[in-house]
Amino acid sequence: MKHKTGLIGVGKMGEALIQGIQKSPLKKDYELLGSTASPASAESVSKKLGIKCFTDNAEVAGLCKILILCVKPHQAEKVLKEISPELGSDHLLISICASITISQLREWSGGKAKIIRAMPNTPALIGQGMTVLSPDLKVSSAHLEIAEQLFQSVGLTAMVEESLMDGVTGLSGCGPAYIYLIIEALSEAGVKVGLSRKLSTLLAAQTMKGAAQMVLSRDGEHPAAMKDEVTTPAGCTIDGLMALEEGKLRVTLIKAVLAATRRSQKLRSVSGSGLK
Repeated sequence: MKHKTGLIGVGKMGEALIQGIQKSPLKKDYELLGSTASPASAESVSKKLGIKCFTDNAEVAGLCKILILCVKPHQAEKVLKEISPELGSDHLLISICASITISQLREWSGGKAKIIRAMPNTPALIGQGMTVLSPDLKVSSAHLEIAEQLFQSVGLTAMVEESLMDGVTGLSGCGPAYIYLIIEALSEAGVKVGLSRKLSTLLAAQTMKGAAQMVLSRDGEHPAAMKDEVTTPAGCTIDGLMALEEGKLRVTLIKAVLAATRRSQKLRSVSGSGLK
């Protein structure tokens, strides 16, 4: 029997997850349903993704024992209170809403469902996402395995205690934007030294992709060691690194993660009732 899984509020991330599951071996084990705000968007999702899509969130909750909450953080309280009468102790509720805590999710959903917080990022759209999970104490190993399987269909997963989730948001949730900015800057530099825009962007993006893949493939090795492999004595790289240090790139990136983390923390005070 297939696990009925409902995605509440099918947006880009919901679409990515649905497509990832449909392309993976999980397809044979999961029946996917969705919900959107309007009949037009529900029809569009149904045609594009080949799933049943509703405009009634409570109806989806009543049909599915696994629910993935994909709405905006400010919509979470309203949607959860709407579906709470349908939720029981046999439901698994997975939320990808940034900043919204397990305590808030439990309060708004009626306190019966098992809850897991998830923080995916946008590369999930091409199956290269990074999703971090944080389970409630009531969550069983079987429920956690389900969540891991679902999000591994669109990339890698990791697990942390909930107190670290704001930091996860600031680093990997927001991180793609930092990387795009770096790629854009490197591309500008290429144009400055005479390369075409197209070639500059290709060089910047593929260089970053290759370097990232090397870090992932050499598990446990510090990136600084790999940096040293590129940096020959009196060569070109050391001059470039000196310029980056003078420009305080390292501390600026650290500050970016800290700023985004603080913003994630502040969002709780304006999302729903502001429960801690």
